[in-house]
Amino acid sequence: MPDALDASPYDALLLLSFGGPEGPDDVVPFLENVTRGRGIPKERLKEVGQHYFLFGGVSPINDQNRALLDALREDFAGHGLDLPVYWGNRNWAPYLTDTLRELTADGHRRVLVLATSAYASYSGCRQYRENLADALAALEAEGLQPPKVDKLRHYFNHPGFIQPMADGVLRALADLPEDVRDGAHIAFTTHSIPTSAADTSGPAEVHGDGGAYVAQHLDVARLVADAVRERTGVDHPWRLVYQSRSGAPHIPWLEPDICDHLEERHAAGVPAVVMAPIGFVSDHMEVLYDLDTEARAKAQELGLPVRRSATVGADPRFAAAVRDLVLERAGAERGQEVTRCALGALGASHDLCPVGCCPARAPRPAAAGADSPYA
Repeated sequence: MPDALDASPYDALLLLSFGGPEGPDDVVPFLENVTRGRGIPKERLKEVGQHYFLFGGVSPINDQNRALLDALREDFAGHGLDLPVYWGNRNWAPYLTDTLRELTADGHRRVLVLATSAYASYSGCRQYRENLADALAALEAEGLQPPKVDKLRHYFNHPGFIQPMADGVLRALADLPEDVRDGAHIAFTTHSIPTSAADTSGPAEVHGDGGAYVAQHLDVARLVADAVRERTGVDHPWRLVYQSRSGAPHIPWLEPDICDHLEERHAAGVPAVVMAPIGFVSDHMEVLYDLDTEARAKAQELGLPVRRSATVGADPRFAAAVRDLVLERAGAERGQEVTRCALGALGASHDLCPVGCCPARAPRPAAAGADSPYA
């Protein structure tokens, strides 16, 4: 048996994710959850949901989270880490509030939160913290004493996140025809967000053009490209590009879009492209539709060979990285000196989101940060 690892003062880990529909009847109610407060008519939601209906109304994200839960539990048990793992979603069952209620009923008092978003941004970090605050407030309104929650730091540059992505790009390159492989361009993709949200991502001192959101993705892209060069001896050209834009046309969002980028690269004479979705933890709907469906159709129209690399998903190295992050944070909470594992130029991210980090358009309480009402 392995020696027991110490996660104290924490007594549970919560996997916090976006959620997704699991059948055709779920699609519109799910989108109503996602867009609550925006006044979008149901008929418009049915139009927006067409990409879900193409896949039988089922988003793969919930099954991928189940696989990640299994991987985390297997890794923890295999390394002597006695820490139960729970799962809650922002927009679909199992809902976050229900899971926190379950954690409370099970007697857990200090909970670490792993969000399925590796980077700094409002939607990828602070909004999850707002969701946590809403859920904690709901439990308090029920007369319960909810646990204290802390969020694991951003893990975009942890080796256990970088290495699987690099291997995915290498496999995608190897799947290209040999005569175009060495000349292939790598398009590193992530979710486009409004430029105003990007510019204010991360702590206030790094706000500016692109903020932490763009800087972190560029650092990951360089790390993966460097790993590919070291393994193949080929220095592939690359660029960070964006996908999944959903905002009003008059609002500036991060560009270029992946489909526009494929057109531009084809016009420039690039013989092939590998699309590497570094901004996503798993192959969920935005990867399957925006890359595997729309972008692949664009490439076929152009006659441009493309391959898409895999996301990290439930890779055992990622599960091991989560274990490392748990033990790092637990040791820090106990006042110990800890080794913070991080690659690239940016170093390890902060444990506690500071005031002014990834601000919302309208101020709302957010848990697990320096401005949390739940100390």
